[in-house]
Amino acid sequence: MAAPELAQTDPEGIEGVRMTWLNWPRSKVEASKCVIPIAASIQPIRPHVDLQILPYPPLRCKTCAAVLNPFCRVDFTALIWICPFCFQRNHFPQHYSSMSQTNMPAELYPNFPSIEYVLPNYQNPQSYNPAVAPSPIYLFVLDTCMIEEELEFAKSALKRAIGMLPDNAMVGFISYGTQVQVHELGFSEMSKVYVFRGSKDISKDQVLEQLGLGIAGGRRTGPGIQKGGGPSPVAGAGPNMGINRFLLPASECEYTLNSLLDELATDQWPVAPGNRALRCTGVALSVAAGLLGASAAGTGARIIALVGGPCTEGPGVIVSKDLSDPVRSHKDLDKDAAPFFKKAVHFYDELGKQLVSQGHVLDLFASALDQVGIAEMKVAIEKNGGLVVLAESFGHAVFKDSFKRMFEDGEQSLGLSFNGQLEINCSKDIKIQGIIGPCTSLEKKGPAVASTVIGQGNTTAWKMCGLDKDTCLTVFFDVSSSEKSDPAGPNPQLYIQFLTSYQSPDGQLRLRVTTITRRWVDSSIGNEDLIQGFDQEVAAVVVARLASYKMEMEEGFDATRWLDRNLIRLCSKFGDYRKDDPASFTLNPCFSLFPQFMFNLRRSQFVQVFNNSPDETAYFRILLNRETISNAAVMIQPSLISYAFNSLPAPALLDVQSISADRILLLDSYFSVVIFHGMTIAQWRNMGYQNQPEHQGFALLLQAPHDDAQSIIRDRFPVPRLVICDQHGSQARFLLAKLNPSATYSNAHEMMNTGSDVIFTDDVSLQVFLDHLQRLAVQAS
Repeated sequence: MAAPELAQTDPEGIEGVRMTWLNWPRSKVEASKCVIPIAASIQPIRPHVDLQILPYPPLRCKTCAAVLNPFCRVDFTALIWICPFCFQRNHFPQHYSSMSQTNMPAELYPNFPSIEYVLPNYQNPQSYNPAVAPSPIYLFVLDTCMIEEELEFAKSALKRAIGMLPDNAMVGFISYGTQVQVHELGFSEMSKVYVFRGSKDISKDQVLEQLGLGIAGGRRTGPGIQKGGGPSPVAGAGPNMGINRFLLPASECEYTLNSLLDELATDQWPVAPGNRALRCTGVALSVAAGLLGASAAGTGARIIALVGGPCTEGPGVIVSKDLSDPVRSHKDLDKDAAPFFKKAVHFYDELGKQLVSQGHVLDLFASALDQVGIAEMKVAIEKNGGLVVLAESFGHAVFKDSFKRMFEDGEQSLGLSFNGQLEINCSKDIKIQGIIGPCTSLEKKGPAVASTVIGQGNTTAWKMCGLDKDTCLTVFFDVSSSEKSDPAGPNPQLYIQFLTSYQSPDGQLRLRVTTITRRWVDSSIGNEDLIQGFDQEVAAVVVARLASYKMEMEEGFDATRWLDRNLIRLCSKFGDYRKDDPASFTLNPCFSLFPQFMFNLRRSQFVQVFNNSPDETAYFRILLNRETISNAAVMIQPSLISYAFNSLPAPALLDVQSISADRILLLDSYFSVVIFHGMTIAQWRNMGYQNQPEHQGFALLLQAPHDDAQSIIRDRFPVPRLVICDQHGSQARFLLAKLNPSATYSNAHEMMNTGSDVIFTDDVSLQVFLDHLQRLAVQAS
């Protein structure tokens, strides 16, 4: 575990696991009284300085296949270990015979609850040859239905990305407009293109047939394996050389691809006045998936789609060609007035299943002022763990910097990995309801599967086609025992093991094993143990993810009412008060921040979809479900830092009263970073005081928030939007929308400080919200 002094800075520790409750109630009834579900947020391949990497295969229990871990009971003389999950006695193999109490293998050390194994295929340094390790495949899909300027931005970003790829990475290129063009890169003498009609759905077999890969495709000997048995750089490279016409190593095709991009023009298909361009995004992605399915089953591959507008042709259409028909809004979806929505979702759902079965990833970079269909594509992207970036233009820093960041290596690398699979083993009274996050259920049944399902459920194993070092999943657990067993009895500890196998960016096959233990407590005796083990930040994020999930899945679900009722129940159970006396109400410090999180969640873009398009809402939810706890907490409750002349930068309350004429505020709301100058500061800056040598302090004050903003932006993916604004300016709305409206037009005369601001809203303030909460929590139920 992390040292106590590091506990605040690194709450995940080496395990990469955080739980809503550190101690678990014994029975189902007690668990339901806790209001907040028992859930774990896990980062399956989070890097850590203390993580040991072992060059030999793991030892597994012969009954339940759990891996040897520090919580196993070991008999060193008889060389036997007892599995903590199923209590099976297992013998150590011969090569463990020299171990003893003082000479233990790394996987038994108590300070290594997480450990990583390099799996045999590539683990032997003599036989490990990076050239033979599966090369990742990047298939770029570029939309050409856009204005010249936008296309130039997209092309220059692509050229830069191809230059950053490792030399052995395989690259393919598809452009599309009204039709889909698959470019043959292996034929550099002249450009050769295969064209597919954009108006009709096309199956994987038809794609292969038309590309001349049909017969050879049938001769493949297995996913990614040559007849010799070793992995091939491109599956089927032996028997099926044809695919090398479309996918070439980056070092060989960089020149061809650059000249091809130089010649590429915007889509030439005529667009009638008053009509949208005919754009066949659905067919383009189908063709891309089909091409990869032929060539690279079992090898890590990404389809990277750059989309500049809505799909109006063929399967996956989201809006008609007529410009007088607007793209669907939330209101249309609620009233069932979006004629294309369900059909498009079904199409992308099927595409997602195809990509998952092939083990490939779909990444989407959408840059347009209108919607492009992320709401429909969300099912496909979440199933395979793809990345999504939504920007206004291909020339905008949000797109350019995010796209560049995806291909960087070294410290800035995202650690993009492929073909992940997660399995969970747990003690016998624990059931798994499911996972919310970027993964797909593998429908692997077992005794640990719960009867109720949340997210991807009915299984103890999940597939993650794409995952990176920040990927985060939320696992929902249930307690199955209805009878109360004595917590001091035979086993007061419960155990959970997360096994994640994946292909690392350098092509190695790895297995991360994380085993954690928590304590059963009998909450019928008292709540003290439960209260001390409550993690407010995790609980707020888990509730936000669950509310977003319910809003999508349950018709007519009233999220605000659901959040309020849960918060009142939580405060009634864990608050200290005298019945019917609101003034006596107090909350333990372990819960004191939670109501504030809920207040901000109720006002956030996850619950209030008004003023957001379905695409934006889908984008926000994809990121909420896959980001780390600390990032997701900032999405729900932004952080605010204040800069003033006579003090160091300090955290400020997320309240309108933090605004002052002589302060600069830095707001981080995850999707945007706002630098807000008070009125006086803005006037001084406009007069140019910062350029005068005697006002050097003012120049430093102006620079400090910019430096801090850059350090936030540098470490984040997708790159947030930077907004620089002044008090009373039009862009000040980015800050005002997030602040607690303690001073509004109705009480401005009481609240106003000099140089402060008011918010024109009828929303309740945090204080009014808490007063109502106290009154309702103390009522005799």
